Amino acid sequence: MPKILLVEDNEMNRDMLSRRLMRRGFEVIVATDGELGVKIAETQLPDLIVMDMSLPVLDGWEATKRLKQITATQNIPIIGCSAHAMVGDRERGLEAGCDDYDTKPIEFARLLGKIENLLKIYART
Repeated sequence: MPKILLVEDNEMNRDMLSRRLMRRGFEVIVATDGELGVKIAETQLPDLIVMDMSLPVLDGWEATKRLKQITATQNIPIIGCSAHAMVGDRERGLEAGCDDYDTKPIEFARLLGKIENLLKIYART
């Protein structure tokens, strides 16, 4: 069962996503800010991270950069998620180290496709 770290500060988004992912057979661990997300990723070594980019304490942009600099977590795929749908936000997310990027409101089928695709890719590497 793949383990997903969901880093999301909005309780409704966190609850909805975690329940839907668990129903699909994923183990889900959660963090409510970027700093906690980095710490949990280092200790739990999830198979994939869904990272909100607008987080308290440490935003998702910086948390992603840090995770990609840590040897133990640098190869964990990260999907950045944000309500920011401005031109260049996807590119900014990829530059920060995200392996993919999605916009809110979350369309679950689309996000699930990205998760499954990245898990397949990283299972081969």
